[in-house]
Amino acid sequence: MTPDGTPRIKLAIQKSGRLTDNSLDLLTRCGLKYSRRKDQLVCFGENMPLDVLLVRDDDIPALVEDDVCDLGIVGFNVVEERRLARLAAGVSSPFEQVMSLDYGRCRLSIAVPEQRRYDGPRSLSGLRIATTYPHLLRRWLDEQQVEAEVVTLSGSVEIAPSLGRAEAICDLVSTGATLAANRLVEAEVVLDSHAVLIRTPGLLESAREEWISRLLLRMNGVQQVRESKYIMLHAPRSALEQISALLPGSEHPTILPLEGTDEKVAVHAVCRENVFWETLEGLKAAGASAILVLPVEKMLP
Repeated sequence: MTPDGTPRIKLAIQKSGRLTDNSLDLLTRCGLKYSRRKDQLVCFGENMPLDVLLVRDDDIPALVEDDVCDLGIVGFNVVEERRLARLAAGVSSPFEQVMSLDYGRCRLSIAVPEQRRYDGPRSLSGLRIATTYPHLLRRWLDEQQVEAEVVTLSGSVEIAPSLGRAEAICDLVSTGATLAANRLVEAEVVLDSHAVLIRTPGLLESAREEWISRLLLRMNGVQQVRESKYIMLHAPRSALEQISALLPGSEHPTILPLEGTDEKVAVHAVCRENVFWETLEGLKAAGASAILVLPVEKMLP
């Protein structure tokens, strides 16, 4: 609890890996100031009743399930593997996925050695496939109606073929550099993944729910502005319809009068898609002038 009695929220994130820096950056952009010493596994929020636990990503769903943490940021691949494992055991997942986050994109893929010919999923029939995601792989194999042996490993999946433990692998792929280093070729995508936010199911005490709602609102606002731009320009009234149609991802722009002229107006708009040079050139060709593009720092719906 904080000194005024407000209960503290606990949020678990990956201790080290592809989601760590982006998750901490997201929380910083949400206004969180925290203290953390070197090798410390808990970041204590100084201006919000929020503590961040840095743990193994595979442990995050269980921490949320057991109410050790209220929230967790983890890869969708981990969440789906956990859900399928519990489904196979005849129990449901006692956590709720509440938000998709716009980072940590990768894919769970099947890869085969460079020298092995691959002609589609049927080429995997009768092979041993090594993975740390047995339930996701088994689901995909069942969907493809392929009979193959799933070899579950806890790590170093990419070296399984060279060790003779498997003829193919199913592992996370981002750039593909690890596959290339081990003379493997990506063959099939089993699952596209990204970071997601999960939480404990059901209502918590009102003070905690209020802070969680505020945090979700801020996260949503941060995500909305990552690619958003604020555009200001002058436009002939006669070209307003054409210029408005060229503004990418914009809702109704704000139209303001210009002092000293009735023929032109000022147009202000928040564009929620990328603004490329081609966009600006199109606006210029339609009659726009004095075009200014600014980054958006914060935005609430």
